[in-house]
Parts: sequence; C-alpha cells; structure tokens
Amino acid sequence: MNAKSIVVMASGRGSNLRVLLDAIKRGECPVDVHLVISDRADAGALAIARQAGVAEVLHINPKDYADREEYDVACGDAIEAAGCQWVVLAGYMRILSPRFVQRFAGSIINIHPALLPAFTGADGVGDALKYGVKFSGCTVHLVDDVLDGGPILAQAVVPVEDNDDYESLHQRIQAEEHLLYPATLKRIVEDGFYIKGRRVIWRV
Repeated sequence: MNAKSIVVMASGRGSNLRVLLDAIKRGECPVDVHLVISDRADAGALAIARQAGVAEVLHINPKDYADREEYDVACGDAIEAAGCQWVVLAGYMRILSPRFVQRFAGSIINIHPALLPAFTGADGVGDALKYGVKFSGCTVHLVDDVLDGGPILAQAVVPVEDNDDYESLHQRIQAEEHLLYPATLKRIVEDGFYIKGRRVIWRV
C-alpha cells in the first residue's frame, strides 16, 4: 500500500473533499486521493471527484447488499484493491460495521463538527447550540467501534456568538474543518504518530 494513497468516503455535497483536492493541487497536502466511494448516486462528492480526475470513483449502492456488513465488505474490497492506506470519511453518513472498523483499524479518519468527546452523533452543531456552550469547533479523530469515540488527532475551536443560529455556527465550524482536515492529513503522512493510552502522540 502507498502510505500517501487515500480513499475518501462521502455521502453528501463533498465540501471537505473539494477542499482536500484543492489543497493537494496547491501542493499543501501530500496525499493522493486514489478512490472516492459514495453510498448515494446523487452525492455531489461523486461529481467533484470525477471533475478532479480521481482515478476511481464508485457509487456502491447499499440496496445491492443484504445488510450493512455485506455492504462494508464490498467497500473494503474496493479499498484494498485500490491500494489505499488511509480511509478518510468526509460527510459519510453511514455507521461503519465493526468488521469494517477492525479490517482497517488505526487507518480510518473522521472529522466531527464539535469538540469531542462532547456532542457526539449526527447533530453536533445543533446539540452544542442547544446546550448553550460558549465554544464549539471540530475534531479530527481515528474511528473505532464507539461512535465518535476514537483517539483525537486534532481539534480547532470556534466561539459561539450570542446571535448564532444553526447555519451561522455551522459555517464558522466548517471554515475550520476546511483548514484542519488537510493539515491533519499532511501531518499524518509526513510525521506520523503513535497511540499512548488514548492520546495521539505526534512523532515531530
């Protein structure tokens, strides 16, 4: 496997994928997006990947498989066939099966729109706003068998303003995501890390 080769799994518009591809093009993120997989045929991420000339762009339809585990086996087979070292989740809305997580243990990366371990789950932005926190942000973390529970690679903090609504807070968090994700991937492939307890220790 190429240590810089990644697969991006996405379900939606593909904003993080676009930012990542732009950072690669500018020479700011030394990874190769060799494969993009989406569970949705209408995902904007697929169009972005095709336009950018990604080597393999796949819609793998969950309806073609008996259950989540079979679907994840198909995705995993495609990832291994493409020789990707890192699995990068970018707005991927399916919960990964334990078998998939075990298959790629230590190599699956996700970005979450909250400061973990607070506000896990599908609505990190809304939950933080409802709770009344004064700061929120985003977290890049390794994926394990606990939802949004893997070791933390990097975080960025944003203030929550008194007049924020969901959209304004989400935009501020997403702006930080677009900086943090490419920077963290760059650090992963250039410096590397090891895990001590739950702590990610960067080698440089």
